[in-house]
Amino acid sequence: MAVTAAQVKELRAATDAGMMDCKKALVECDGDMQKATDWLKERGIAKAAKKSASRVAAEGLTGIVIADDFSKATIAEINSETDFVAQNEGFQQLVKDATQDIYTNQPADVEAFNSSAFGETFAEEVRKIGEKIELRRFATLKADANEALNGYIHSNNRIVVIIKAKCDSEKTAKGMVPFLKQVAMHTSAMKPTTLSYKDFDAQYVESETKGRIEALKKENIELARLKKTEKNVPSYISMMQLTDEVMTQAENDIKAKLKEQNKPEKIWDKIVPGQIARFILDNTLLDQEQALLDQQYVLDDKLTVAAAVVDAAKALGGTAEITTFVRYEVGDGIEKAEDDFAAEVAAQMG
Repeated sequence: MAVTAAQVKELRAATDAGMMDCKKALVECDGDMQKATDWLKERGIAKAAKKSASRVAAEGLTGIVIADDFSKATIAEINSETDFVAQNEGFQQLVKDATQDIYTNQPADVEAFNSSAFGETFAEEVRKIGEKIELRRFATLKADANEALNGYIHSNNRIVVIIKAKCDSEKTAKGMVPFLKQVAMHTSAMKPTTLSYKDFDAQYVESETKGRIEALKKENIELARLKKTEKNVPSYISMMQLTDEVMTQAENDIKAKLKEQNKPEKIWDKIVPGQIARFILDNTLLDQEQALLDQQYVLDDKLTVAAAVVDAAKALGGTAEITTFVRYEVGDGIEKAEDDFAAEVAAQMG
């Protein structure tokens, strides 16, 4: 009988067997799903998959491929159950090969990759290794003549970043490529989750404000106990909250304090900008933690990443701004259940 793609997809989802194996099983079993599942199990094809279906793959490695001319870059994360398998040479080669295939053939999504010709090879290699292994995610960035693109993979192959900037000219774009690798290294270490504070949802910022300020107050109690310098407690946590009215009030407060201190008014213009900058730094803790462009640049913490990009482009005689980045860290966001042997025994005896 004729076997439909939907049937193959259903059997593959149930057994984790390869696409061609599923098709063959359905043909042999006249389209009967249960008989096809048994057919695969009898031949050992579905056995490992069924055994691993409830297990969590949260270890693994990342991969990266960058074009020689920096016009295109692909990254991928492939998960395994154990770090032991992640250290296996066969698994490491599988990650490299899979990332290269994604770079070359550009599947639309993970499902398309799994259904591709290489997806069959991937599934066969997974069966050989004998552990739950899966492609979790991948991304590709492309750059035109006036865009700079680069990436970085950490030495442990568990963190990978690609990043792109829009430039004023092809000359500036080419010159910015090495600098973007440094920004990618910064991104790897500092773990931003978004490009700019402008990407935050106002409700999210509001919900984070009270808790973060209270946490800082508690930290100051401990610092005081240890007789260490306490941190400034902010009223805000994001540039999103620093409206014109807030900034005007901050400047007025600074000037009032200078007046109380009997500082000559003629030198205020030399003092106020620095204190305004300090006010912004103290009141944008969320931005510095999560927004790439608003973080203090690790190679020059007097600058934000955004300012460092501007300076780097200016040195080349042009302009540039980062428009996109993608950062993967192995297992990030995956909840890995801890084994509870006592609970397991109790459940079986109950």
